[in-house]
Amino acid sequence: MTNSITYADAGVDIDKANRLVNIIKKIAQQTRRSGVMGEIGGFGGLFALNVEHFDNPVLVSSTDGVGTKLKIAFMMDKHDTVGIDLVAMCVNDIVVQGAEPLFFLDYISMGKLDTKIATDVITGIGAGCRQAKCALIGGETAEMPDFYKKNEYDLAGFVVGIVDNSKIIDGSKIRIGNRLIGISSSGLHSNGYSLVRKVCFEILKLKIDAFIPELGKTIGEELLTPTKIYAQTVRSMMMDLPILGLAHITGGGIVDNILRIIPDGCNIMLRKQSWEIPPIFSYLQEAGNISDQEMMRTFNNGIGMIAVVPEDAAAEILERLTAMGEKAFVIGEIMERKEAGGNRIKWL
Repeated sequence: MTNSITYADAGVDIDKANRLVNIIKKIAQQTRRSGVMGEIGGFGGLFALNVEHFDNPVLVSSTDGVGTKLKIAFMMDKHDTVGIDLVAMCVNDIVVQGAEPLFFLDYISMGKLDTKIATDVITGIGAGCRQAKCALIGGETAEMPDFYKKNEYDLAGFVVGIVDNSKIIDGSKIRIGNRLIGISSSGLHSNGYSLVRKVCFEILKLKIDAFIPELGKTIGEELLTPTKIYAQTVRSMMMDLPILGLAHITGGGIVDNILRIIPDGCNIMLRKQSWEIPPIFSYLQEAGNISDQEMMRTFNNGIGMIAVVPEDAAAEILERLTAMGEKAFVIGEIMERKEAGGNRIKWL
């Protein structure tokens, strides 16, 4: 008779996964907000929706990942910040529609469950949820033998928020003469990392711990800088300021993302050198001999969020952003579109 084998012999340790759930419960507890019901560990996360302050509530959802920025975490063996990136990439996509983030779920998959790595990742997710003031109410940690290299994994996140129908920000009120206010990014955020890795590790042949004088830190530290979460900034502005449109500057850069919210009858004028560009962008552009056009459609170039506002409110909104500790700049304006087709963005 052959010896009996177990799921653990095949590479999936259910007991280890159950122990991880107990760790996750403690992290999730730190993100609790009103509406959360129960604890992590059920078949589904429960959230009681309070619509008392909404005339016509609308749920807004988004899902995203971190992309190949994870490769930097693998190289550095540092996993406690990519969870912040995960929350940021999802949350920033719903706040541009005026939504208040309510709850978040995550999906982590790895070949063999490493409790420390998983705990570090989820600790970052918890930190991101606290920044966004949304609750971590569930998720999935999948152990998939032979699917990933040792100590490598993939992440996905899912967020749900709420906004009153009358307060949805969709760009429909944008008009000619409105100003574009760019709110600074914290760096590369989580886009363009395939090109970043090619420049840094193939062309320059850098080691992950190489100190870069222009950056004042190692290349690994710079590349793992977490994505900024704009939830509280947007919520503060929405309370009493006229925000006509918001664009999260992700893959596609300023050029592609701003056009997603601009009405067909409008074009955009952007002013070069109207905002501060963090040194990582010029460093990459010079090292990789990257054209201005490619930079603008691949990276955020120092602007992580753009608000479209009335001309007469621009100064007040800049003051509010400064008071909140944000760096913000008037970077352009809405122009008339005189003919169909052609380049809708003009640079000055």
